[in-house]
Amino acid sequence: MLKKIGWGVLAVVLVFAAGAFYFRQDIAEIRAVMAYADAFKPENIDQKFRSLYKEYASTTVEASKETYVLPREYRAAPMPESFVYKGETASTADYILDSHTTGLAIMHNGKLIHEYYDRGNTAETHAIQMSVSKSMASILIGVAIDEGYIDSVEDQVVQYVPELKGTAYDGVRLKDVLEMSSGVRWNEDYADLDSDIVQSVVAILLGSQDEFTKEIPREMEPGTYNRYSSIDTHVIGWVLRGATGKPYQEWFSNKLWSKIGAESSAELMIDQEGQPVVFGGVNIRLRDMLRVGLVLERGGLNHNGERIVSEEWIKASVTPDEPRLMPGYNNPQSPSPLGYKYQWWMPLESDQGDFTAIGINGQFLYINPARNVVIAKTSTYPSYHEDEDMVIMKSIAMFQAIARHLSDVPNS
Repeated sequence: MLKKIGWGVLAVVLVFAAGAFYFRQDIAEIRAVMAYADAFKPENIDQKFRSLYKEYASTTVEASKETYVLPREYRAAPMPESFVYKGETASTADYILDSHTTGLAIMHNGKLIHEYYDRGNTAETHAIQMSVSKSMASILIGVAIDEGYIDSVEDQVVQYVPELKGTAYDGVRLKDVLEMSSGVRWNEDYADLDSDIVQSVVAILLGSQDEFTKEIPREMEPGTYNRYSSIDTHVIGWVLRGATGKPYQEWFSNKLWSKIGAESSAELMIDQEGQPVVFGGVNIRLRDMLRVGLVLERGGLNHNGERIVSEEWIKASVTPDEPRLMPGYNNPQSPSPLGYKYQWWMPLESDQGDFTAIGINGQFLYINPARNVVIAKTSTYPSYHEDEDMVIMKSIAMFQAIARHLSDVPNS
């Protein structure tokens, strides 16, 4: 047969076949990007943020049989009527509405004192946490260190993930990826459909995050610049897989979800190889956000007094100790005014050592251990890429005002 059609004709056929294959790949990628972008449109975002795990591949992490029922306490005034942002007084109620809050829950002294749902969400809604998921991964790294699966944050990531040898992550410490200082080239702009973060989403929907990670180039010396790179958190999850020998979802279940008395499952979005989206794919209920926060607020203990993670790890996770990680504007080693450490953010102006997890479009888990306050907030703010600084800073200002208010106002 080869003699009849000739090698030249065969070559042409192969070229056209290859072209058709790559054309189909391009079409698939375009469709994936457009479907992704569609989820963030103002008319869709409320519904999408509570249903993405149903529309895309996900895995279920079941809750334990024993639910910790959050104690409730009535407060006549759980929040101040107003708070100060950039020197001006803002209405608390107005900002909750204006920021497209879908859920807001507040705990003080271990009691649930306020719960609010809007925009179609209810207490039974599993809302996507976006980058709040990263902070949960940080807890799990702490557990792996506590239990001896990981020796030190100074270890090279390739010690646990030899598949990354020869890539941009060769020569990068675990500490560097925890601090978003890996030095890899990265564009985190969700509004730019050609950005690295959007292309990573394409890899999740159509292929392998692991393979995508191997192709990311290095741009700077590791450990010298704090630049938010979600792909660093994927490496954190990969380190956990390599160090523990367990799938990320199993470690998540055994070491966190089964320990907090969760009232419902955690739904983890996964790529086509079954690897969870560690940097933003956790979908959980608002009250279960609080249960995670309570572990941090209590110094690593759960509701039964069982240690989940060491207090030393929590302290290290929220204590910036190098110039690139310090809060403040005009930092030559970081574009963010917030402080950063091991996948947690520190406010520009600290309130007695408070810290927060932050997810795109307004997801927050705020913790103020000194004032015994935990606040969970889910949101669907549609113009986040334009107003990111405002949404983050104003939300933190509101959380801090609530924490101070609760410390100053006696029980009613």
